Amino acid sequence: MVLGSGIPHNAMNVPGRSAMLTKPGSGGSKSKEDELVMETKLKIIQILQFILDVRLDYRISCLLSIFKRDFDEQQHQSNGQLQGMDGGSIENPGINLEAIGDQAELIFEEQNEGADLDFDAQGGRTFLRVLLHLTMHDYPPLVSGALMLLFRHFSQRQEVLLAFKQVQLLVTNNEVDNYKQIKTDLDQLRLLVEKSELWVYKNKQDSSKTKKGKDGKDNSGKKGGGKLYKQSTSTVDGGSMSMDLDNAPRLDHGSGANYKTIEEILTRLSGLCVSGSSSTGARKNRKQDQRLLRNMGAHSVVLELLQIPYEKHSDKKMQRVMELAHEFLQNFCWGNPHNQALLHKHIDLFLTPGLLEAQTMRHIYMDNVQLCSEVTEQVVQHFVNCIATHGRHVEYLKFLQTIVKADGTFIRKSQDMVMQELVTAGEDVLLFYNDKASFKKFIEMMRTSQGRSAVSENNQGCQYHINLVELLACCTEGKNVYTEIKCNSLLPLDDIVRVVTNKDCLPEVKNAYINFLNHCYVDTEVEMKELYTSQHVWTLFESFLVDMVTVCKSTQDRKYADTMLEKYVTETVMNIITTFFSSPFADQSTAVQTRQPVFVRLLQGAFRVSQCDWLSGQQKFHVENCIKTLTDIAKNRGIAIPVDLDSQVNTLFSKSAIVKNSTRRWLSQHHRGIRRDSMVAISRDYRSIIEGLQDIVSLLEDQLKPLVQAELSVLVDVLHRPELLFPPNTEARAKCESGGFISKLIKHTEKLLEEKEEKLCIKVLQTLKEMTVDIDYGDKAAQEEYPDLRAEVFEAVATQSQNMTKKQQEDAARGDKLRAKLLGCFYGRVRSEKTTGNQRPVPSPGTGMIVLNRANMTLADVQCQLDKEGGSDLVIDLVIKNTGHRVFQESVELGIALLEGGNTRIQKSILDRLQSDKHADKFFKVFYERMREAQAEIKATVTVNTGEGLSAKPAEDGTTTHKDSGVNDKLKKSPVYKGSISDDLKNQLEDAALHTSKAFAAVRRGRDDDPGERLGVVPGLEILGQGEKKDDDKAVVPEIAIMKPILRFLQLLCENHNRDLQNYLRNQNNKTNYNLVTETLQFLDCICGSTTGGLGLLGLYINDQNVHLINQTLETLCEYCQGPCHENQNAIANHESNGLDIIIALILNDINPLGKERMDLVLELKNNASKLLLAIMESRHDSENAERILYNMSPKQLVDVIKQAYQQEETKDEDDDDSGDDEDEAISPREVGHNIYILAHQLAQHNKELAALLKPSEKNELQMVQQPLDKALEYYASHTAQIEIVRQDRTMEQIVFPILPVCEFLTPMTKYKVYNTAEQDEQGSKVADFFERTEDMFEEMQWQKKLRAKPLLFLLSHNVTKWRQIVFNFAILINCLVAIFYPFDPNAKDLNPKLSGLIWITMIISFIVTIMVPKASSIRTFVMAGVLRMIFSLGIIHTLTILGMVNVGVKALFIVSFIGNRGLASNKSLRTVLLDVQVLYHLGYLGMCMLGLCVHTFFYSVVLLDMIYSEETLFNVIRSVTRNWRSIALTFVLALILVYLFSIIGYLFLQDDFVLPIDQKPAVQMIEPEKKVNQSVPGQVVNMTAPSFDVGTCPAKGCEKVEEEEEDNGSFFDMFAKHAEEYLEDQEVATIDDDANDDGVPDVERVCETLLMCIVTTLNHGVRNGGGIGDILRSLSSHEALYIFRVLYDLLFFFIVNIIVMNLIFGVIIDTFADLRSEKQNKDEVLRNTCFICALQRSAFDNKSISFEEHVKDEHNMWHYLYFIVLVKVKDPTEFTGPESYVYHMIKEKNLDWFPRLRAMSLAADEGENEQNELRNLTMQLESTNSLVKTLSTQLSELKDQMTEQRKQKQRIGLLSTPTLPNHMGPP
Repeated sequence: MVLGSGIPHNAMNVPGRSAMLTKPGSGGSKSKEDELVMETKLKIIQILQFILDVRLDYRISCLLSIFKRDFDEQQHQSNGQLQGMDGGSIENPGINLEAIGDQAELIFEEQNEGADLDFDAQGGRTFLRVLLHLTMHDYPPLVSGALMLLFRHFSQRQEVLLAFKQVQLLVTNNEVDNYKQIKTDLDQLRLLVEKSELWVYKNKQDSSKTKKGKDGKDNSGKKGGGKLYKQSTSTVDGGSMSMDLDNAPRLDHGSGANYKTIEEILTRLSGLCVSGSSSTGARKNRKQDQRLLRNMGAHSVVLELLQIPYEKHSDKKMQRVMELAHEFLQNFCWGNPHNQALLHKHIDLFLTPGLLEAQTMRHIYMDNVQLCSEVTEQVVQHFVNCIATHGRHVEYLKFLQTIVKADGTFIRKSQDMVMQELVTAGEDVLLFYNDKASFKKFIEMMRTSQGRSAVSENNQGCQYHINLVELLACCTEGKNVYTEIKCNSLLPLDDIVRVVTNKDCLPEVKNAYINFLNHCYVDTEVEMKELYTSQHVWTLFESFLVDMVTVCKSTQDRKYADTMLEKYVTETVMNIITTFFSSPFADQSTAVQTRQPVFVRLLQGAFRVSQCDWLSGQQKFHVENCIKTLTDIAKNRGIAIPVDLDSQVNTLFSKSAIVKNSTRRWLSQHHRGIRRDSMVAISRDYRSIIEGLQDIVSLLEDQLKPLVQAELSVLVDVLHRPELLFPPNTEARAKCESGGFISKLIKHTEKLLEEKEEKLCIKVLQTLKEMTVDIDYGDKAAQEEYPDLRAEVFEAVATQSQNMTKKQQEDAARGDKLRAKLLGCFYGRVRSEKTTGNQRPVPSPGTGMIVLNRANMTLADVQCQLDKEGGSDLVIDLVIKNTGHRVFQESVELGIALLEGGNTRIQKSILDRLQSDKHADKFFKVFYERMREAQAEIKATVTVNTGEGLSAKPAEDGTTTHKDSGVNDKLKKSPVYKGSISDDLKNQLEDAALHTSKAFAAVRRGRDDDPGERLGVVPGLEILGQGEKKDDDKAVVPEIAIMKPILRFLQLLCENHNRDLQNYLRNQNNKTNYNLVTETLQFLDCICGSTTGGLGLLGLYINDQNVHLINQTLETLCEYCQGPCHENQNAIANHESNGLDIIIALILNDINPLGKERMDLVLELKNNASKLLLAIMESRHDSENAERILYNMSPKQLVDVIKQAYQQEETKDEDDDDSGDDEDEAISPREVGHNIYILAHQLAQHNKELAALLKPSEKNELQMVQQPLDKALEYYASHTAQIEIVRQDRTMEQIVFPILPVCEFLTPMTKYKVYNTAEQDEQGSKVADFFERTEDMFEEMQWQKKLRAKPLLFLLSHNVTKWRQIVFNFAILINCLVAIFYPFDPNAKDLNPKLSGLIWITMIISFIVTIMVPKASSIRTFVMAGVLRMIFSLGIIHTLTILGMVNVGVKALFIVSFIGNRGLASNKSLRTVLLDVQVLYHLGYLGMCMLGLCVHTFFYSVVLLDMIYSEETLFNVIRSVTRNWRSIALTFVLALILVYLFSIIGYLFLQDDFVLPIDQKPAVQMIEPEKKVNQSVPGQVVNMTAPSFDVGTCPAKGCEKVEEEEEDNGSFFDMFAKHAEEYLEDQEVATIDDDANDDGVPDVERVCETLLMCIVTTLNHGVRNGGGIGDILRSLSSHEALYIFRVLYDLLFFFIVNIIVMNLIFGVIIDTFADLRSEKQNKDEVLRNTCFICALQRSAFDNKSISFEEHVKDEHNMWHYLYFIVLVKVKDPTEFTGPESYVYHMIKEKNLDWFPRLRAMSLAADEGENEQNELRNLTMQLESTNSLVKTLSTQLSELKDQMTEQRKQKQRIGLLSTPTLPNHMGPP
């Protein structure tokens, strides 16, 4: 057993490397470095490439060694077990995959078993530094080489994994011998090819030229450079490949031996590729040997051999070599898609005229759907041109047949291209015998070919014609309308009938013509009326009957049987009969009833054919299928069939069923035998080794996947911070810090395309794109850095991380570990960041603000940095060049990455570049052409077979699958109708075939890459399972798939409603404008099937493969219009295509069958369509677009869609409840219905019928349950809001939007507070204050929403008002008890039994009432009864203690609920919470309650002041004092000053008058402090006021007991009383004992001995007494000297202080109270009669179309404005509409100009109507005036005419009546 790797080294190198390194001076700019230095560096790069190749080979060898060692150990351990088993056992001894996986990790270590793989002893840091330094050179070849090494350095694991997958093990001795022989042959052949000039024959002239041209100018050597010769060595007539070797030139012995050696080598290599011969039909490929030849590069040597120049006409031996070379290449790619793809890269070598080249090209494309789908127009033109210029050879036609039908699949694109080129070529290619002369010639050719093969050399014309007709049949196969129409004109039905019915027509000709007739006229997309109305088809049927009779009478000796005629009758004829009568167009024809005899004869003939014993299984199937179809048609049409024939047919099918069952059992047993025999034949070691190798490949692929991602991600880290790899203060570091490395990388990308380094260019583009994404955005870090991001985003990310499986978490940990290790090696430290394998951006508002941890910058900063270094210019340049599909796709995706999040700087950079570049029109031209190509591809590949019913699925990838095998025909052509097999049976067959195929795949896994090659898989099962396999593998063709990134790129160009780019995409102001807006609409029209006439059949064109592309198209169109961009709106709405109708149909129609399987995709489609229609009508003040939408929309159908979406949501909720599935879909049906409802609401403004339908009917609750659809409209109406905003141009606009669910969490308390306390501004609007509170209200909404997730806290917070009421009620109750029962009696009193019973009855009744009807009155009654019961049962002291504890507990609950309801504990610190004023107030309240409970009950009296805080009226009373406190304080200061002045005057002049009578304290005996304490409850403060009884006495009872209790418990209060007594004793009281008399006259006291005493007395008595200070002064006699002074003093004090100053204070308080009352009244008046938003008065809406109440509720609802602000805050900015974007920026700038001030659209409309009415009246008056003026003018003109006529008449009369004048002159 030999283990070997057949991987050539150059397979792992990037293509084009050698060419780059061998031409150091080509294409490079001149550098300052010496050229020799550059060449030396290039050599160093080449050496490094070789070292990497060696390292790769070493690692592959290590893996193979590990596998071999483990396999040998397991084989040795299981030898004993295997010897005891039966020889047929194939059990795998088992391989320790886990141990191999652990060992495989070690091969990537730098030190591995003594092998030093570390390049620089620094973990690759120096190596990386060198590569980066080389990349920054100004020498393109050097930069390209360095980039290759750079990417290889960061993809080591990926490189090993890809290489290990290509490893081919040589296990058997035969394979080892073949390997050795191939290696020897290839070495020898390669040597001969290199020295071909020495042995290839040249004539004398060429020899002399060669001798003369020794200077290197050998013309013959350049003749074949890079291409084959223009003329092939094969004969022109297409005959045998043999040649006359006698005419070959004479060669020396060495040269002849070389020819013979090459022939032998090529013969051996060809024999390894296939087994059998093509002549016998048993030819089969040998994939193992083909793979071995591929890995050893045999094809490369042979391709070089084909390029050897030689004498085509004289060197016959070389011609034979060329034939063998082509034969090898044909066998090399026979049935091997990998080899076909390999040779397809060199098809330019075969695009030369020649039959050998055509045959080789045919083998390259044969049965390869992918290559045939990618065939270019250039290839088709080449072969059609070869036919026209180099003769009509069959080989060219066979190639064309190959590319239009591959592996039973029709390539619609190739069909169209071939048909177009054939028609263009005309008669040079199209050979038809239509006229009489040519037809006779054709008949003569067929007559001469009777009895011999039609492919003879003398019958080339006939064979060419047959193949041409077969090519046309292939082009029309699969219902291609385009080719059917053209073929009808090329080969009419008359010519077909004339040829087929001719008696001399050959079977081959008949077969070709009838096959063409079947596909071009019968099995068609549209009805060919000529076929069903004329007699031609029945003429053909009669001809078929003759041929049926002929084959039935054929000789029994199969040696002389006409197999072609039998095939024609049993397959082609039977198929066309079946297809004709199964066609839906035949059902509409009545010709069958009129042609019943022919129909019966057809059935009889088919039955006779079925009785032939020479029929094969496939032929028998076709015949029986035809009989079954005819029988069913006869029954359905009522055609009489002979009784004997009917019985024979029934017997046939009963026998046929038995035979099928028996055959099925026999096949299963037979193939099981084949399987068992084949398995025995397969070596046990071979199977074990191959399967073990495949297991290791799967293991490594799974194990290295996270490590490969981690390794590649480190390259992005290096590109972000390349300067860290270089020492400080170096030139390289400074260059990297200034962006030199990224700039060089971007600029060199275009040069890579010039050097044809496409793969390297793609890698660079992918790496640049990866720089804009992050491994993990770090939810916590981002949340701390950007607290304004939505919390739901981070919760979703955290949930997604938690949902990772254990395996994924382990893989992520391994990837993190490798990243940390590599970063530590490169940067010398581990960068602190979280890394995972998933690269997902957080979908948060402001995507550009996402922080990329790897770059320590935001996404917008990274995008701008790339743009600064030329990223956007690179995208534009690559798009303009439009080099290749992959490069173009990566370029567009890089542009998407740069524009992600709507980066306005990138948009501006792109726009500036396009406007400044004169070649910018090419940029749009590329997109325009790509869209056109996609539309053409859709039209050419996507179709719906309406003849097979609506259940048929459209073709995918431009192909329609059809197999020639019997089993597939059975599936395709059912006895009744084509494709009428039941769904259940089809599903069962596909399921069974799938499981069977999986079983076979499990058996043959790893042994061979040819499915079913050695196991003899049943063909039927393989075909049945193929449909399922193709469904899994189907994908959109590249021309269509590229549209998704293109449309996304165009969408991002217009993101953030960039008006300039929106207009620029429509009109570039160039000579040639490319309107991408309308082209996008046409693409939508095309992909949805409107262009094929399927506007009403959207479900047949929309599937899960293209629905994402349709959604992207809708989103792009929506972005074109939003902003708004009125020009784009008009362009879309008024376009001539059906695009707008398609959008409407997407909303109104059910999209099935997609909707049955993926309703989420359908909902997304409808949602985007509704958004697009809203965008088309956005911010328009006319009704043009709305009327255009309503033109093809049914209002009732639109409303039904809304109701259906609502009902679907309820059904989904019920299903989720039943299934327990809590997964949320991407979009809910109710949300989609809401968007459609908003669309309908906007359209209802222009359609009265729709407006009436949207109004929900008023029904009672019972009817509402019965009519859930009306409930939908009520739901949407209640959750939809509208507002009016003012745009920048001061025009007003109405916005309708959905109310977000979070808005429902705003508490009524907050609404009431904001509504009543918002302050007006100067214009009378409350918008400014309202806007300031929106942020707090939004935070409250969010907190209330989170509060729902905390049930206990929500329960407490929800009842915060109740807790407050309970606390206040308890405070009142406790204070009432204290007031009534203080001082307290510690003993419980005995209660009268009757009164006790009454209390118990009251408690029970109130409790029952409370349970049944929980009202406040019943609860209070129950509490009061309970308290009374406790008082008389437990005593007042214990009752107060219990009530106090309950009060403290309820107040604590209130504080918790208050904090929870306010959201203070959510995201605020404890200090912030405690410093809140309201929290401090409630904490003080709680403290007072605790003091009342623990210290003294009198503290409870303080909490009664809470009434001031809770009652607004009392609060306003207090505000009347506190509001103008400054005025009051200043007035009081003035009073003090005046008192001070009067005190000074009194002290100076009236000191003796300040005498006050006093009442002396009665003489008492001082007692001990403890005896002065009154009776009280232990622990309570004594009353320090004078009691009502003598101090030395005790109350009637309880004195002694109280004193004893105070001795134990009153130490604190005793000390307090003692100190108070001492203070009183120390006070000196001035008494005037001399004035006291015995009559009890009170003593007097001088109270103005000092100025201070005088001031105190004046302030105390002067202000309090009604008469001022004079009331307390000594009364003077009028005779005293100071009497007048006293009068003035008293009067001045009274008037100034008592009247003026005090009334000033009272006046301020009263005026403030009046102002507050007036303000309250005004506020109530404003709330009732003024709009909160626009401040318009109620009177402004008098006699208007809308009332003030409707205006406040619907138009300017204050809460709707709040909901819209919340919507703008929550919504992703990239999803904004135009008005939303405008308001968002205004809110961001805190600009309130968007609020309407003193304006309303309804008033403007009314004013407009009034103006219209006035204008209409003026117009009518003007018209009447004009008519009057016209009348007057007419009358005046008539009067003028009359006057003129009268004047003329008078003149005429005057002339007639004038007398002759007398002659006064006398005679002279």
